Amino acid sequence: MQNTIEISHLSREEKLRIMEVIWEDLSREDEEIESPNWHQKALQETERRLSLGHEKIIDWQPAKKELRERFE
Repeated sequence: MQNTIEISHLSREEKLRIMEVIWEDLSREDEEIESPNWHQKALQETERRLSLGHEKIIDWQPAKKELRERFE
């Protein structure tokens, strides 16, 4: 089944909400998704940067808020 929707008339907030709903739906099927080869290296690099103090850990809700503010 193919559905075409017009998204150009949606606000940025509405588009982000739709993306979040899609992501939540996709993440329920995470066992079926194979991680790409580069992903392990990217995770190791992030862990290295974290151990050196070049990264910080923040909760997801504040992270989403920060990203929304940065890109609006």
